[in-house]
Amino acid sequence: MVTDVVGTGTPTEYAHDDGSLLSLRGISKSFGAVQALRDVNFDVMPGKVTALVGDNGAGKSTLIKTISGIWQPSQGAMFWKGKPANVRTPRDADALGIATVYQDLALCDNLDIVQNMYLGHEELRFRLLDENKMEITARQVLTDLSVTTVQSIRQPVGSLSGGQRQAVAVARAVMRDAQLVVMDEPTAALGVSQTAQVLDLIRRLASRSIAVLVISHNLNDVFAVADRIAVLRLGHLVSSGPVENYDTQSTVELITTGTLNGVAADSGTEPGGDSSAPEG
Repeated sequence: MVTDVVGTGTPTEYAHDDGSLLSLRGISKSFGAVQALRDVNFDVMPGKVTALVGDNGAGKSTLIKTISGIWQPSQGAMFWKGKPANVRTPRDADALGIATVYQDLALCDNLDIVQNMYLGHEELRFRLLDENKMEITARQVLTDLSVTTVQSIRQPVGSLSGGQRQAVAVARAVMRDAQLVVMDEPTAALGVSQTAQVLDLIRRLASRSIAVLVISHNLNDVFAVADRIAVLRLGHLVSSGPVENYDTQSTVELITTGTLNGVAADSGTEPGGDSSAPEG
């Protein structure tokens, strides 16, 4: 994997050591005349749940696709554990330890749980699939995440509930030693009990020292699990900081106007720490 810096910034310009797992500095992304991200400074801390919130068109999808290696930024630098990294492809992100669980989950309904968890990474023994080893490992990972509602790890994924499908997608990421799990709208279209299961799963990931980046429109879910909040508006990171510095009213105001009590919010986290966070 390439470990250089993209864009106009250099490691010296952006150099910092704040203990973050993932740091973005001066990230911008344009598609022709459309500026999707503008000078975004963003941190994800190890073992913490960071919620990324914003209205439709705020740049959330662009940001997570940049982190995941689908798109490369036009400018800026990405750091992983304090070292500069250029994630050119999803394979590069996977090699670092970044796993993304998109809203569609990328699961195959006609395959069972074990087959989905190992899809593209099957274990072989004497050039044949090692079904026994895959079953044992898949069952252990699900047990470690306290996923106990599935009847059999050999049942088709198409027969699972929305919460169970999320659990399988997350377990697949954990099994590949992900250190950062990005979850795009993980509770969208889920019922109350299934939402509770997914939120519990997020908490368990954090308890295993796995960083979680959650993109969500549901502020109730955000405040139920997040340790930190970052607010995007029109491609700008207008505020970020510990969750205790926010409440629902201030977060909604930042999402919709980019201001707090009529005062313009800061453009985001400056290198070295949070430069602005509203008092809750």
